[in-house]
Amino acid sequence: MTQPGLVPVQTTPSASLRGVIRAPGDKSISHRALIIAALATGRSLIKGLLVADDLTSTANALRQCGVVIGVGKQGDCEIDGVGIGGLIEAADVLDLGNSGTAVRLLMGVLASHPIQTIFSGDRSLQARPMRRVAEPLEQMGASVRTGTNGGLPVVLIGAQSPMPITYQLPVASAQVKSAILLAGLNIIGTTKVIESIPTRNHTENMLRAFGAKIGSELIDGVTHITLEGHPELMAQEVTVPGDPSSAAFPLVAALITQNSEVVVEGVGINETRTGLYKCLLEMGADIHIDSVATVNGEPIANITARSSKLKAVEISASRAPSMIDEYPILAAAAACADGTTLMHGLGELRIKESDRLRAIVDGLQDCGVETSVTGDTLEVKGTGTGGVPGSENQILSHRDHRIAMTFLTLGLVSKVPVEVDDGSMIDSSYPNFLQDMNLIGAKMACSI
Repeated sequence: MTQPGLVPVQTTPSASLRGVIRAPGDKSISHRALIIAALATGRSLIKGLLVADDLTSTANALRQCGVVIGVGKQGDCEIDGVGIGGLIEAADVLDLGNSGTAVRLLMGVLASHPIQTIFSGDRSLQARPMRRVAEPLEQMGASVRTGTNGGLPVVLIGAQSPMPITYQLPVASAQVKSAILLAGLNIIGTTKVIESIPTRNHTENMLRAFGAKIGSELIDGVTHITLEGHPELMAQEVTVPGDPSSAAFPLVAALITQNSEVVVEGVGINETRTGLYKCLLEMGADIHIDSVATVNGEPIANITARSSKLKAVEISASRAPSMIDEYPILAAAAACADGTTLMHGLGELRIKESDRLRAIVDGLQDCGVETSVTGDTLEVKGTGTGGVPGSENQILSHRDHRIAMTFLTLGLVSKVPVEVDDGSMIDSSYPNFLQDMNLIGAKMACSI
């Protein structure tokens, strides 16, 4: 029986997928474009912005802080920036919905504004760790009080006299790095972040495009990123590339479905985001990446995927930062490979929108795939190209968009239709997922 408020979605097994679709705007870059344009001087135009629930939360929060933002249906967005240090105190709580990126980046921005802000979100976001962001911001002079177990709500009082810091990341986190750099914009002096393991560099690329003085130097294998405070950020025209994390679903669908060839256009292929494609190529995937442009420092390509006989691989923990959001769909690909795939270093999956590691294991086991977790290592015993048994029970999404999309994709090669208990959260990152998948030949539909 369906619980109130949930939207079950079902996938029917498919014989073939073919067609050309365009990836939705990159979620990570869309957040950063909105925030940095809000801190610039003048009117910026952002093209291809992801129009999804998470970005609506970011835009609404910026509006509460005095920024004028207009977003069109096709993702074209105009922002009248208020300049560095120009944000005002919100009259109410900033509700960031389900977006961890939004709350952490905005904590950074507002930490160097002498105002008080209260951050909140939905039940899933409230449980996600915020102390990892709070600690460096406190070193910069902000006062940060987190909620139960270090989560939301967060009460942040920005520093009256913020100080630049040098901070070595204890964990590989682009969100923590970005929060520190964004705080550093409104601080006189040089803010430095040191990261032993490279993480996605979209914040650095976007800041550079708007005119910030930001440098990156590799010293003894460790990256040192420096930002000069109080730059004059000038309004820009920004084009957001397609999201490689979203593009992964139709591309993997083509790889595991017989007689298939799918092209996803306009996908960002920043080297800090291509871990999934490296893994798939190692598994024997027939994938062709055709570079087409570089915009605002971000390389863009059209990617073609064709039906492939995949083989098991062992994936080191060092690859996790470049594909942390793609492990669910990689696990689905591994379920259709020959042999046993091992994925190491997946601890961060436990603190995403859900405990994704547990959700992957439970979902695969429900679909008849042998899988287990030992420590932070996931083991998936593939069933080969014949597909997976599937489940006659609903797969639990745990209100996690990537878990929902993963098992709807796996349903394309299941012996029986696969139903996910709730597809409503897919709108947080890929609002046209069902339409795009059906356009290339899948049969996915709400089942109520």
